[in-house]
Amino acid sequence: MFFLEALPKYATDWFFRLGFHYPFVLAFGLLTAFLYGSCLGSFMNVCIWRIPRGESVAGAPSHCTSCGAEIRWYDNLPVVSYLVLRGRCRHCHAPYSPRYCIVEAATGLLFAAILVKTGLTRQVPAVMLPYCTMVLYAIAAGWIDAEHRIVPDLLSYPALGIGVVSAAVFPEIWGCAAWYRGALLAVLAAGLVGGGLALFAVAGRALCRREVLGWGDVKFVAATAALIGLPGALWSLFAGSLFGMIAGVVAARRRRRSLRRAAIPFAPFLGAAALIWIFAGDALLKLLTR
Repeated sequence: MFFLEALPKYATDWFFRLGFHYPFVLAFGLLTAFLYGSCLGSFMNVCIWRIPRGESVAGAPSHCTSCGAEIRWYDNLPVVSYLVLRGRCRHCHAPYSPRYCIVEAATGLLFAAILVKTGLTRQVPAVMLPYCTMVLYAIAAGWIDAEHRIVPDLLSYPALGIGVVSAAVFPEIWGCAAWYRGALLAVLAAGLVGGGLALFAVAGRALCRREVLGWGDVKFVAATAALIGLPGALWSLFAGSLFGMIAGVVAARRRRRSLRRAAIPFAPFLGAAALIWIFAGDALLKLLTR
């Protein structure tokens, strides 16, 4: 990973000092992380629906997209309300997309897993901020790209900003003591990978006379670099490209189309690869550097 393992043991022993090695305390911590993550996942559902349609994510209360009825707070509880109402509106009984429950449950589970992973690998607790931001960004941007073939700047720029700000406020995430060094490393990581991909996109369009890489994907990888570091962003790029190529071949064969005509959203695969790095980056880095 991009964290220095030379940090003092007492600085990374917080997981056990807080008592998470006791089953009851661990269960409470996991439940808290799940609830917090599922609530933010509920907000990501709002972003997934509204941002591509140009609607405000905060200017209007949650409402049924079929009848327009306002959704009360007790019908807007993450995961629980969907299961209780069996995925239907209380007023018009129109079905909701299972995406709402999937996103809320997945976000909650990933937040809980990040808590355990960060503690057991003795990483500084501040790293959970960029990690959890990466989870939210990957899920929301990936789902929007899958449905609408866009990666909204309204998600990319805040994710990039959170990566830089968290590196400045918690420079120990990047193995630094000074705030400006942490921020500089985050900016350099984003600039290197983003700039390289931008040149690739421009050159590819000039040579192939068509877009070979969307600018939304460029910004996605740049934000990924600011959040999880340059090695994680490079892994996300190469592994995501491999996953996307495999998916493109399968889709082209199933639809009996040329691979060049297969339009494959890139962000879902980039996001999946970034999440793999969060949980297995140490093992991958040791495997790749042998």
